[in-house]
Amino acid sequence: MPERTVYKYHTQGYTLSATAGGASANVIYTCPPNYNGTVRFLHISNSNSSTQNVNVQFYHAEDNDYHYIVRDISVAGKSLLNLVNGGYFFMHAGDKIVAYSVGSPSSFDIMVSVEEEPAQFTFTGA
Repeated sequence: MPERTVYKYHTQGYTLSATAGGASANVIYTCPPNYNGTVRFLHISNSNSSTQNVNVQFYHAEDNDYHYIVRDISVAGKSLLNLVNGGYFFMHAGDKIVAYSVGSPSSFDIMVSVEEEPAQFTFTGA
């Protein structure tokens, strides 16, 4: 009988405090060792009454580089933004989602929900 893959589900909420990107940004989620992750939900809310800008980056562990998911995106006061609208994206062990806001970081709450699956293969550079 084939072995069933055992999934773990992880949901993390975070209030931003960082005002710079890359390694200085707030780490929202890190894919654990020996797992792959499928991001199913990435939600940002602005609790401030005025429009604020937020940045969300993807850290790719394999090439040790940060890539923007959204850069300086305006979120109206008292509103929200869903970055994964019915879609998804994949992560591998060590990959991260980080975020920051230059204006008023504590105005932003971010929630991510990830389906984690044990890695069956080791990924190496080409």
